[in-house]
Amino acid sequence: MPLFMNHPSRRHFIASITAALGGSTFAADGKPKTILLQSAWDTVNIGDIGHTPGTLRVIEEHLPEVKIVLWAMKLDERVTAMLKRRFPKVEILQGKLDGKGAKDIQLQEAIKGCDLFIRNSGMGQDLTFMQFCQKNGKAYGLFGQSYFPSMVEGKGADERIALLNGASFIYTRETKTLAILQGAGIKTATLQFGPDGCFGIDVRDDERGLATMKKLGLEDRKFITLQLRTNTAKLPGVDDTRTPKLNPLHPTPAQIADDERRAAKYRELVTLWVKKTGLKVLIAPEVKKEMGHNKRLIHDPLPPEIQKHVVNLDEFWNADEAASIFARAHTIVCHEPHSPIIALANGTPIIHTYSEFHSPKCWMFKDIGLPEWLLEMDETPVEKMAETLFAIDADYPAAQAKVKKAMTYVHECFAGSMKVVKAL
Repeated sequence: MPLFMNHPSRRHFIASITAALGGSTFAADGKPKTILLQSAWDTVNIGDIGHTPGTLRVIEEHLPEVKIVLWAMKLDERVTAMLKRRFPKVEILQGKLDGKGAKDIQLQEAIKGCDLFIRNSGMGQDLTFMQFCQKNGKAYGLFGQSYFPSMVEGKGADERIALLNGASFIYTRETKTLAILQGAGIKTATLQFGPDGCFGIDVRDDERGLATMKKLGLEDRKFITLQLRTNTAKLPGVDDTRTPKLNPLHPTPAQIADDERRAAKYRELVTLWVKKTGLKVLIAPEVKKEMGHNKRLIHDPLPPEIQKHVVNLDEFWNADEAASIFARAHTIVCHEPHSPIIALANGTPIIHTYSEFHSPKCWMFKDIGLPEWLLEMDETPVEKMAETLFAIDADYPAAQAKVKKAMTYVHECFAGSMKVVKAL
């Protein structure tokens, strides 16, 4: 039988030639290679939701033949439906690396059988996935990761550095983390800047989004959105054992004062916007826990003539509904970073009023070419925030062009990182 009629041999031949030319997404037996993606960090934060469809889209676009297994840390019905609708071929697993149940064993076997393990964009300094992969001889990489300096300093740093050195690649979502790792002498084959996977997001729920806009009286490009991050517990009455300093159950007087001072600045910005433009403001949550706090601190204290232009969501949204509304907003102003990311992915200008205390991830906007839209929350006078917002408004096509240029660079970075993944 001729070579190209013998299907297993033909696949082996093609796989061998492709590998020699720089990598293949098929094994020698012709079966697709498998990436296992750890992601879906939470369901109460549209950033923690958005990482997953964003990175899945990037992998799908550049490595369409690869089989993807998603290790989802947290899911709910709506997030699961969104992922299955957009990525019907992706297998979704849940479980623990040290668990003994059926789901745990299924997950562990999937990791042992995959060709590459990728930890998706995030902030956590967990080591267990690297330890598991090393123990089982699996290649692993980090995609769009941020770290505090404590990852490579202090007690246990030698082990953490060794595990990072064992990665096939590390892409940091901002160059501050990159400098931290370079300064610690991390020696992975690929250690580069690589944008947060959420930038790849393309899921939209226009049906819900348009219904929400109609309900709230919002018109295309005639409203801004806004969200403050407060020093409050992640869930009512629940202590956050992982990041208690960022989500305190019992805020100190100084933390409460910070919230009130920052909220007053946002209220003044809202007032300046409404008085100058007559347009609306949507208090748009990135994190579910902020819905009540933002209403209490921003909406409710406003004078009636301003307050009538400011609207709130009455229930938390999914990332796809948020994307649909952000795509139609004028500008997204946010203390958190991922609403701005979702907005940029949908062509909308942003202002990220950051606090680096939350993490170095704020710097990713500078790294993709938007430093003028990155304003430190406490140091920036409200007049400067307003000046930046009104500059966007004064030449909106130029602002949209700036968004397009930044996103072009983001997707060039994604293409480069996927070439590295394919070559593995």
